Amino acid sequence: MEYRPLGSSGLEASILAFGAWQLGDPEYWGEDSQADGAAAVHAAIDAGINLFDTAEMYGGGESERALGRALRGKRDQVLVASKVLPTHCTPDKLRAACEASLQRLDMEWIDLYQVHWPFRDVPFEDAYGELGRLRDEGKIRAIGVSNFGAQDLDDWMRVGDAATNQLGYNLVFRAIEWEIVPACLRHGVGILVYMPLLQGLLSNRWKTADELPPARRRTRHFSSGRPEVRHGCPGCEDLLFETLRRLGEVAEGIGQSPATVALAWAAAQPGVTSVIVGARNPVQLLRNVEAAGLELDATTLATLDEITRPLKDYFGTNADMWQSGDHCRIR
Repeated sequence: MEYRPLGSSGLEASILAFGAWQLGDPEYWGEDSQADGAAAVHAAIDAGINLFDTAEMYGGGESERALGRALRGKRDQVLVASKVLPTHCTPDKLRAACEASLQRLDMEWIDLYQVHWPFRDVPFEDAYGELGRLRDEGKIRAIGVSNFGAQDLDDWMRVGDAATNQLGYNLVFRAIEWEIVPACLRHGVGILVYMPLLQGLLSNRWKTADELPPARRRTRHFSSGRPEVRHGCPGCEDLLFETLRRLGEVAEGIGQSPATVALAWAAAQPGVTSVIVGARNPVQLLRNVEAAGLELDATTLATLDEITRPLKDYFGTNADMWQSGDHCRIR
């Protein structure tokens, strides 16, 4: 397992991180008779993964509770990251949210505490000031942001620091490359990648949009005529599934699974510190860990770029996977 600096924090994180949302939110992810979250966490540690990511909103806090239980007796081996909702970013609510997360995790500190989405109703300096106090008190070790575009990141860095920016990024959604990756590189902010498999779509598990669970077809890839979709755009379903088909051919040609190729591609991109993968049992976890040992050659990387560039052009600079136009939350 390779380890990379976690921005300017002085910490080092494995290139693959464990995403704990799936541990505590069966309502979103669906029931799984094979689920064994604690065993998946332990398998991750054994495989060299040292960064575990959760959030107060995942499963109404149950993800934090489940992760805390799984890490009992192993706290000194790992880095734990959690996230605070933008509605909890006034100084008083931020402190209360942090302390509530610590209680659910049953831990004395959070290694990386991230603002989950940008907020507009509180000055950044007010929120950062409270985060700085929490860090001075030892309740958190490093400050991070999530879903911050270039403008918001510039504004944040004028009042403080951020070790990382957690962003939605994958082979079929490359919008952050236009403006946000350069901003992260400019500020020395590490990128944590979420949804590197687009919630399973890049594993070639589904061949048509109709096969996907409704909750997983809400992104701008899909038609606004589908239930639960709110972006109001036509989507690009034909282009998406043709791209997935071609990516599958590339993976087969080099003797790898599509998911392994997608994860290895994400880890190879400029500015990326760690790629967050989810797993609800050790088999899933170990399958994902194979990507840590795969180094894609220049020819394969160029082919993947060519295949996915039409989708990159289609989505443009809007890095919000779920909203478009005036409703975009990432600026």
